Amino acid sequence: MFLFAAIALGLLVIGQTLPWITRVGAAQNFLGNIMVVVVVRELGPLLTALLVLARVGTANVVELGMARATGEIESLEALGIDPVHYFVVPRVIGMAVGVFSLTVYLILGTLGSGYLWAFVQDVPILPGDYFRQLAGALTYMDFALLALKTLGFGFIISVITCYHGLAQQLQLEEISRATVRAVAQSTIACILLDALFIIVYVAL
Repeated sequence: MFLFAAIALGLLVIGQTLPWITRVGAAQNFLGNIMVVVVVRELGPLLTALLVLARVGTANVVELGMARATGEIESLEALGIDPVHYFVVPRVIGMAVGVFSLTVYLILGTLGSGYLWAFVQDVPILPGDYFRQLAGALTYMDFALLALKTLGFGFIISVITCYHGLAQQLQLEEISRATVRAVAQSTIACILLDALFIIVYVAL
């Protein structure tokens, strides 16, 4: 799924921007810069977070909601096991690390597919020049903010989905509604966090 998304995102970015920058004869000069700004700083992390939310976040709510509805949470508490430490903490850590790792995977795939689509459209740029443009456009702040952003996305998604699965007593028929609420709130929270990082990028 992430490989397909990377290929599609590379096609989307190159397909939409290449006709415009070709008009001014700058396709081979700014292709790497455009990929860094659009993919590394914005679309890559946000798209990864939304894919993880759709694939894993919804499963979190369903699994924890089922545990709550069937009395498994109460059984753990009766055994002296803290459900937060047992269910939530591993998910928060795993989701944060997972979103970061998958974002790197998606970005690398998109940068590679972007060059492939540019090559197919006869852009006169060598692979070495393309990767030099990428390296020149990237700064240490890009790496630092990318790590913080992706870890933040993972934290937000895991906390919100775990909250909606565990926070209140659910009936089996209420799990679907809790999942919808968790997805909506996680999406809004991730977009707001992304907007905050845009402000940081502009300020720096």
